[in-house]
Amino acid sequence: MEAPLEPGSGRGGLLFGEVSPQPGRQAFPLTGTGIPQLLLRVEWLDALPGMIGPFGGALLFVVSSVLMVWRLECMAARGLEGTVIGTVVMPYASGAGNLFFVYTMLRRGGDGGEVLINCVVNNATNLTLFLGLPALLWGLRLASRGRPKKREEREWKLNRLSVQLTLAAGVFFTAVLWALGLNGTLGLAEGLVLVGVFLFWQGFQVFDVLKTNIVTNRSLSPWLIVDGIAVVLCGIVVFGAVDLVVDALLERESGFISRENLGWLTGWLMVLPNAVLALYYAARGQGHVVYTSQVGDGHICIPLCIGLFACFQPVAVPEWAGPALLLIAGASGVHVLCLLLFRGIPRWLAVGFIAAYGYFLYLGWV
Repeated sequence: MEAPLEPGSGRGGLLFGEVSPQPGRQAFPLTGTGIPQLLLRVEWLDALPGMIGPFGGALLFVVSSVLMVWRLECMAARGLEGTVIGTVVMPYASGAGNLFFVYTMLRRGGDGGEVLINCVVNNATNLTLFLGLPALLWGLRLASRGRPKKREEREWKLNRLSVQLTLAAGVFFTAVLWALGLNGTLGLAEGLVLVGVFLFWQGFQVFDVLKTNIVTNRSLSPWLIVDGIAVVLCGIVVFGAVDLVVDALLERESGFISRENLGWLTGWLMVLPNAVLALYYAARGQGHVVYTSQVGDGHICIPLCIGLFACFQPVAVPEWAGPALLLIAGASGVHVLCLLLFRGIPRWLAVGFIAAYGYFLYLGWV
């Protein structure tokens, strides 16, 4: 396990001010007045971590995140999916918890290793346990059984290609991170590479949407405005909840629920909202939604979140992270083949994904 979180130093001061030698909310001084300072300091939360503890913050995070992802799915169903706005905004919204965790750790001069663990746990859990478990319980297919109609056949093929492209990009990003981390540390140069490849991917997605002209003759529901406001409000609550959880864990010096396991605990916490939706939609037989809910925000964690943190403070790469990253890349590759050969995940293969998650836990804890 990584050493307890200690205040960092170095490039974090370029954007966030000088880091204090004491951990906690006063990790850097803020100047100025007005709403931006209030949003940065969040002083109204100072007294809450000790009152509600990590469990209260975790409950608040899960509820607000589930509501936010639910409204995002509604926005996609009402016409936002396939538009430039949907392509750009929705991944950031679904990965908001991980982005807020990076921001919170930078504010405190936190240990970059915990950020890496958070992101690796997020992607490994989504690609193995939370795709394997629904497939084992209900089966997971992108196409319905039987002979589909022409329109349905075309739709599921497009969905399959979209998911396969996302998974293939995940293999590439994970391999890049693995290669950059071979020397044991991610610094400014590596962080810029990771952020750069993510931005290239984001630009490719926007260009693809424009090129295929999906938006042509599409009418958007006026309820998208209401959903958008709900997503923003839920995002604010998610930010406060992440802040509460981190503060509460930092106050606990030892034990399983403590700062010693900050990366693991927050990583598990941040996959729960997508897991709830994955189980719900798998029970309803909507395999495409299950897949997109699990792989859609994976690129936010790897490479964006890790790259952003590395741009300001060094990230130490633990020895077990190398095999874990190869496991994530391998799982993504197997998913691509499953969609090509079986149109989903057979139940017998779902057992393998769950076993792969057990091996991932063995890598990190034994």
